Amino acid sequence: MGSVVSYFGQLCGKEKKQEEERYLRANDRPFNLSYHYANNAIKTSKYNIFTFLPLNLFEQLRRLANAYFLFLFVLQLIPQVSSLSWFTTAVPLILVLSITAVKDASDDINRHKSDNHVNNRRVDILIDGELRNEKWMNVQVGDIIKLENNQFVTADLLLLSSSEPLNLVYVETAELDGETNLKVKQALTVTGDLGDNIDELAGFNGEVRCEPPNNRLDKFKGTLTLDGQTYALDNDKVLLRGCTLRNTGWCFGLVIFGGPDTKLMQNSGKTRFKRTSIDHLMNVLVLCIFGFLASMCSVLAIGNAIWEVREGSEFTAFLPRDAGVDAPLSSFLSFWSYVIVLNTVVPISLYVSVEIIRLGNSFYIDWDRKMYYPKNDTPAQARTTTLNEELGQIKYIFSDKTGTLTQNIMTFNKCSINGKTYGELLDFSGRSVEITEKTERVKFHWNELADPKFIFHDHSLVETVREGNPEAHTFFRLLALCHTVMPEEKEEGELYYQAQSPDEGALVTAARNFGFVFRSRTPETITVMEMGRKVVYELLAVLDFNNVRKRMSVIVRSPDGKLTLYCKGADTIIYERLHPSCNKLMGVTTEHLNEYAGDGLRTLVLAYKDLDEGYMDYWKIRHHEASTAMEGREERLDELYEEIEKDLLLLGATAVEDKLQDGVPQTIEQLAKADIKIWVLTGDKQETAENIGYSCNMLREEMKEIFIVAANTAEGVKEELQNARRKMCPNAAEEPSVIRARAGLFWCQKTETVQDEKVDGDYGLVINGHSLAFALEKNLQLELLRTACMCQTVICCRVTPLQKAQVVQLVKKYKQAVTLAIGDGANDVSMIKAAHIGVGISGQEGMQAVLSSDFSFAQFRYLQRLLLVHGRWSYLRMCKFLRYFFYKNFTFTFVHFWYAFFCGFSAQTVYDEWFITVYNLVYTALPVLGMSLFDQDVNDRWSFQYPQLYSPGQLNLYFSKKIFVRCMMHSCYSSLILFFIPWAAINDTVRDDGKDIADYQSFALLAQTCLLFVVTIQLCLDTHYWTAVNQFFVWGSLAAYFAISFTMYSNGMFLIFTSSFPFIGTARNSLNQPNVWLTVFLASLLCILPVVAFRFLLIQLRPTINDKVRYKVRKEALPAAAPPYIRTRRISTRRSGYAFSHSQGYGDLVTSRRFLLKRPLKSRPVLFAQTDSPLAQNQPQHYRTIAEEQESQSP
Repeated sequence: MGSVVSYFGQLCGKEKKQEEERYLRANDRPFNLSYHYANNAIKTSKYNIFTFLPLNLFEQLRRLANAYFLFLFVLQLIPQVSSLSWFTTAVPLILVLSITAVKDASDDINRHKSDNHVNNRRVDILIDGELRNEKWMNVQVGDIIKLENNQFVTADLLLLSSSEPLNLVYVETAELDGETNLKVKQALTVTGDLGDNIDELAGFNGEVRCEPPNNRLDKFKGTLTLDGQTYALDNDKVLLRGCTLRNTGWCFGLVIFGGPDTKLMQNSGKTRFKRTSIDHLMNVLVLCIFGFLASMCSVLAIGNAIWEVREGSEFTAFLPRDAGVDAPLSSFLSFWSYVIVLNTVVPISLYVSVEIIRLGNSFYIDWDRKMYYPKNDTPAQARTTTLNEELGQIKYIFSDKTGTLTQNIMTFNKCSINGKTYGELLDFSGRSVEITEKTERVKFHWNELADPKFIFHDHSLVETVREGNPEAHTFFRLLALCHTVMPEEKEEGELYYQAQSPDEGALVTAARNFGFVFRSRTPETITVMEMGRKVVYELLAVLDFNNVRKRMSVIVRSPDGKLTLYCKGADTIIYERLHPSCNKLMGVTTEHLNEYAGDGLRTLVLAYKDLDEGYMDYWKIRHHEASTAMEGREERLDELYEEIEKDLLLLGATAVEDKLQDGVPQTIEQLAKADIKIWVLTGDKQETAENIGYSCNMLREEMKEIFIVAANTAEGVKEELQNARRKMCPNAAEEPSVIRARAGLFWCQKTETVQDEKVDGDYGLVINGHSLAFALEKNLQLELLRTACMCQTVICCRVTPLQKAQVVQLVKKYKQAVTLAIGDGANDVSMIKAAHIGVGISGQEGMQAVLSSDFSFAQFRYLQRLLLVHGRWSYLRMCKFLRYFFYKNFTFTFVHFWYAFFCGFSAQTVYDEWFITVYNLVYTALPVLGMSLFDQDVNDRWSFQYPQLYSPGQLNLYFSKKIFVRCMMHSCYSSLILFFIPWAAINDTVRDDGKDIADYQSFALLAQTCLLFVVTIQLCLDTHYWTAVNQFFVWGSLAAYFAISFTMYSNGMFLIFTSSFPFIGTARNSLNQPNVWLTVFLASLLCILPVVAFRFLLIQLRPTINDKVRYKVRKEALPAAAPPYIRTRRISTRRSGYAFSHSQGYGDLVTSRRFLLKRPLKSRPVLFAQTDSPLAQNQPQHYRTIAEEQESQSP
């Protein structure tokens, strides 16, 4: 489709030239329009009102079967060839094309609505010296636009100025990288001075030269030329579409990229037309059937030529040939006549039925109350109705972490203070009590400034704090002082904390509720309400966090003049710096930390130290010298920090829970039992991803080893991957075993499959974004795939949206397995589009993932029901349907083939023409639909009880080329019985009254009656789950056959439509004879008995997992519903370190005097005269981006 459009574009001379550099001028639309840059409108729809009909018909006729039926229809219009009426093909073909067109139109209308919703959002644009409120789609490259707090960023913008000091803005990038912590962007000082002065902004004529549109979210290179001066631009000066402005009154930006050129849209991936593996297989089978049909017609045409030469001349006396028709021409015409007669090997009703079955199974997903989330009033939704059976064949799941596995909510869960643990409830016998929603919460009514949303259950901690325990007070004082959180007080007492990491927000909120309320800060002070008393601390220094230090400290002076250093960080780092007197307390705290880590909590250790005034003065002088040194500045500062952060006194530890969504661990456990491999692809940092891996039982202590791949060079990555592979499988060959084959229609598609390798034990693999970039290169990707597929769990962290899609495509290409991607944010869209099945979670990160998905629901736990119940049933039903459908139609058609040898190869039909017309539309349509919509081998509870029932779908055991050949052989045997038994039984037979009934019409009626009984009994044997609807369809179809037959063969119909209903009286003459019914019984018995015997032997000698479970179902009661999941505590040898999504440089930011001013001043006094803040100058900031930062190892 895309290639066709591209081709026409080339013909018209409109093929877009590759852009090498973007050059634009602010406030100059005519200049920018001359470059034909894309405007800000987006388009995800495929059709418009004029192109719908031709394009949709073109797409549909690309399906081989539709083109075939169109060809058949044309053949039937030729009188010399047609042996059946034209309407037998025309009506079903028009019906199929219409149903598919309506469905495609409905899908595209939804896409148009989504596009219009986005394109019609409003934004303020600076045009002709004034701000005008315009639609997003009217925004052009080079325009200056104004954004306000909580607005979406309209396009990719160069930040010009903002309402905040230092020209800063805060953005939430959840739609881009899945992270909800705020990120800081900063404008150039030269543009920041424009402020919100409309006249100055309208006169701004800066020229930007930058990179062309691309999908790299973490990099931007360009220059701004203004008044002859050139300024460097990087990623920190740019706001990307998809971000949301937070905690910033307003900002102005210059549009650099619009609409399809924005990095968000460049990362969204192409919309692919997804087809199931069964669709692909059916295309190949249909091609094979065409070949088989051609060979059958050729045999019969040759037979016709031989018969015409040998026998035909004897019949010309009463059947004269048409003028000019000889034996060769007669043979040629009979070939095409047999193409029409035997076309029922691929009936068009097959495709109608497949669409109905898929639609019905989609409704089951939409209607499933067990996948409805009442909290958000969100039902499950099958957004694509053509992929249901593929849900029963998933081998690999690629999942986002933030918002998909987790709720994106951090909660203060437990703590250890001076050797005593809090947060766990014990009963009278000292056993742990499970905390549920009904468990009584601690009430903080004594604290007017407490956060009402904060939940804690251990009353003893409140009592300890309120009793005045000095260690507890120091503990929470540390949490209220040692952080970089910014407070916002909208109304008196209504505090809102803006934390750069959700962990920090959780800890400061905990301190707030336990009586130590962080109220406000200035560059030199921190104000805290301690147990209702206002205390102002002088802030002397912030020893900021970085990935090497893994800790953060503040030095403060209390109102009584006491100097104290408060420190928090990773346990291993803090322990090295403790005073020897803390050894005993350290041992107890370590036990508590092990318990917390065993529960999957993220831990930090807290310590403090009282400082001497004289030493502090001396340290400040040396700090000033180090911070202003031209060489070795970082090293000298680190030495000073190391010096002061020693001989600390241990206070305790905190444990924060990154709350998983309900049911995540047991869902992952169930899917693992079903032999589905889960890979987590997240934009989050390594430590956080590892913690979640342990929390949801993907990473386990029992694993033999968890490999970390974090090298920064291609050689390093290759070495780490090879070392891991050699450890897991020492005897494996160095080169991967790749099987090359051909597949697809006409066997044009080349496939390469990397074989699975056996590994003893379970292993895990964690790889970060840098390393993954190298590993995805062509020379390393097979090494990555081999190593990853040997592992039970794979976690890729700090990955870009494009890398997520590349990982999915790698597995699709070399594993030939069905993949599913699940996510909830715009950063997951490319992954969702790349996988065979895309699932969107309607979560907190917007609706982009849902809009691009094939299925959607509100909670990750519903995935197990989608796959293990709906997916498995859909696959089972579709395979049963195809097996039965091919069986009944091949049986129907083969009888024609055998009859040809008895009718002079004249293309006469063995059945009545009306029977041929309604066989697939009426007599056999509803029973097979009933089975395909309602059948189930076991119910949903047994499906959960035995997830292993899912594995046959992964191996294509229910329908394949081999099973198709078996169906053909079965049909061939049945057709022989159904032709020769009635033929032999009726030959030279007389009625009870002595009259002859051995005429063609009686034989036709007997043959079609036998056929209908046999295929109906076969359907009953295939049906496992009977409902009233099934019964009605089966018996109703048989009743309809007899009712229609007696009606059509009646005197009345013959008198009204003499030529159309020639079988007058055949039904009443034949069906009242006992020998006719005996023949029906005999034919049915001979067809069905071998099937029953074969199945009995198969169940006895080689039972499948389905057979075993169904046997168990008959013997046992229904299994109970799954009990609520209780996480078992594991004894952990690892603990979370400083697992904050925390950015270096914030310490200096919060101690900046300019930070609190409304407009930036020209200069500012700084602590210790330090002037090298990355935020204070026009230098790149050192906060983490997706692919640039060195990952820290878990301690």
